[in-house]
Amino acid sequence: MKVRRIVANIDTRKIEAAKSFYHDVLGLDLLMDHGWIATYGSNEVMSVQISFASEGGSGTPTPDLSIEVDDIEAALERVKRAGFAVEYGPMNEPWGVRRFFVRDPFGKLVNILAHVQAD
Repeated sequence: MKVRRIVANIDTRKIEAAKSFYHDVLGLDLLMDHGWIATYGSNEVMSVQISFASEGGSGTPTPDLSIEVDDIEAALERVKRAGFAVEYGPMNEPWGVRRFFVRDPFGKLVNILAHVQAD
């Protein structure tokens, strides 16, 4: 058996609010919409991971989601321009990522990160 996909499910009665963050800010496509569920995603090939943590690193709370992007500064600018408050960072962390935390429209703490190149 192989795991083919892992999907994060966020319980909400305001499904349409997802568009402002996951589509408008992060650029994910609306892949499915049945009214009671909307799925955003990308056709990019991504690795499958699930993490279990007692904290978010550097003494931060454990985020609900971690989303890796190719351009952290562009992501930060889009988040700010859309009016979402950054709760942590941006920070260069000792394990080789630059990241910031933001809450999505549902109050979920999202860790947006990019791996940084070593000098």
